[in-house]
Amino acid sequence: MNKAPIQVIVAEDLDVLREHFCSILRGHEDIQIAGTAASGKMALQLMRTTRADVVLMDIEMDAKHDGIIHAKHILEEFPQTRIVFLTVHEDDETIFSAFETGAVDYVLKTRPDHEIVQRVRSAYEGISQMHPEITNKIKSEFTRIRKNQESLFQATMILSQLTPSELEIIHLLYSDYKISEIAKQRQVEISTIKSQINVILKKFNKKRSKEVISLLRELNIMHLIHKVRSGH
Repeated sequence: MNKAPIQVIVAEDLDVLREHFCSILRGHEDIQIAGTAASGKMALQLMRTTRADVVLMDIEMDAKHDGIIHAKHILEEFPQTRIVFLTVHEDDETIFSAFETGAVDYVLKTRPDHEIVQRVRSAYEGISQMHPEITNKIKSEFTRIRKNQESLFQATMILSQLTPSELEIIHLLYSDYKISEIAKQRQVEISTIKSQINVILKKFNKKRSKEVISLLRELNIMHLIHKVRSGH
């Protein structure tokens, strides 16, 4: 018994490219074009009538990230569908946004025709054949997120143990106050502020106050300092 062909929707706003991708897929008996779309919205509408297996989806159509936005809607309604993004973009932000939708693959439009065909087949089987460079970017992002989570936990623990005076000093340093300005505002000697900053540095295991502030900016946790200072 012959296996049913893979039903594919090709979503691409440029007519020439849409027809190009259709033509290279039509040349294979195990693949059938279920429909074509010039926008993410059209791709979603097609899915509701065709129940295609794979959507070959351009990222930018009606608007920037139009494909990403509608891929989310498609997968919400049809979670078994495989999304393969087509794009000319290799920037990290676009790649991460694409995979956050639940897509199984991300392929550059400049890749050889035979590779695009194979990526459709692999996607149907639930297999991703991402280019090593993109795989490495994703691995690097997960590593960065994991490190940030660990740093966030450590920083939160340290912040919870700081005195109200130390929290206020961090808040002022974060707001770009100079040590002399902090001393004036707190009505104490500059040497007193320097001494308190040294205690803060030891608690954070840092050598310079700029390193502490940089960490807090990176982790985006100033709201925690406000909560701790206000006692909430």
